[in-house]
Amino acid sequence: MTAKHTAAAAAAELSTIRDFLRYGVSRFNEADLDYGHGTTTAFDEAVFLVLESLHLPVDQLDPYLDARLTAAEREAVAGILHARIDTRKPAPYLLNKAYIQGIPFYVDERVIVPRSYIGELLFSDLFGGDDFTLVEDPTSVERVLDLCTGSGCLAILAARIFPEAQVDAVDLSPDALEVAKRNVADSGFEDRIALHQGDLFAPLKTRKYDVIITNPPYVDAEAMDALPPEFRAEPEMALAGGNDGLDIVRRILKEAPKHLTPDGGLLCEFGTGREILEAEYPHLDFLWLQTANSFGEVFWLTREQLKAGK
Repeated sequence: MTAKHTAAAAAAELSTIRDFLRYGVSRFNEADLDYGHGTTTAFDEAVFLVLESLHLPVDQLDPYLDARLTAAEREAVAGILHARIDTRKPAPYLLNKAYIQGIPFYVDERVIVPRSYIGELLFSDLFGGDDFTLVEDPTSVERVLDLCTGSGCLAILAARIFPEAQVDAVDLSPDALEVAKRNVADSGFEDRIALHQGDLFAPLKTRKYDVIITNPPYVDAEAMDALPPEFRAEPEMALAGGNDGLDIVRRILKEAPKHLTPDGGLLCEFGTGREILEAEYPHLDFLWLQTANSFGEVFWLTREQLKAGK
């Protein structure tokens, strides 16, 4: 970075949100940053950082583009733009905030930044829609399990979608569960969400669930070795899934039938290992689900299908 590209210089020379967005995009491109923690481009990253820093709605840019900032605001915005470059940390860590389906969650380096496709699927017609559904009546669901809960975001979304359900959320990391505890408290669902520390199903004994959701670690060893700094800032145990990325997915497939009710089902996000799973489990009738930005990275299996595929 050249001497003139400093936070102090930016705060002194720039004045409007438009100025800071242009500056941020230029500096991010110059620094060759990586994205994927809620944004995919330098522009979207700059918008997120600038508007959140100013406590403005992240989905309402136009009304504020030419707003002039106070001296304190300019220093804050310039500082966080440069922090993104200097630290290479994901933007949600710098802001302690991430969004899933427009709902904000607290995050820090103790948990992976939430970005699961399962959030989109839970809010789709697959759960309570008029046509094809996985769960016809969300109010009939009594127990839900979120495995590898991390920040607790999927457990909280599940509590919203299944209004009569008790939700258990499990994670191996005590640090992650501290973050999840904060998010559950903020959500207002403390009476319906229980957090458990342990290895997958171990702390649950013989409990059975109508719906199990899970976004387990699934990055393979080769990809782990090639991760850019932004992703290395996240807890390794929340990402690494073994040599081919599917070690934990295999364990879930093996153990899930014992923890599903007769009509229950498993919703699992596992990355890009579809061909490996189909070859290894030829008798499992995977239902591959599509989201706005993925296909074949999330599957649904009923208890009946899991037992028949053994």
